[in-house]
Amino acid sequence: MSEVIRWAAFSCAVVPVALLMCGLPLGVAAGAAAGLAAVTAASRTLLRHSERVTARLDADGASPHRGRHGRTGIGAHRGGRRG
Repeated sequence: MSEVIRWAAFSCAVVPVALLMCGLPLGVAAGAAAGLAAVTAASRTLLRHSERVTARLDADGASPHRGRHGRTGIGAHRGGRRG
């Protein structure tokens, strides 16, 4: 994850410079930098949350969701009542 965030931070610095070199006003370049920084921060937050949830599920040993009809144990087989 850290490599992705580094590249995003790099783009936050490079894009405004490129916009200035293309002749756009400083306000536009600053707005683009602020927008990219906001998206980078939100992405970083979501990635960290996802990693925490995954680590917690792995630590708990939780089984994956078996689906709508993924029952286990006694009575899980079709055929109704026995006996």
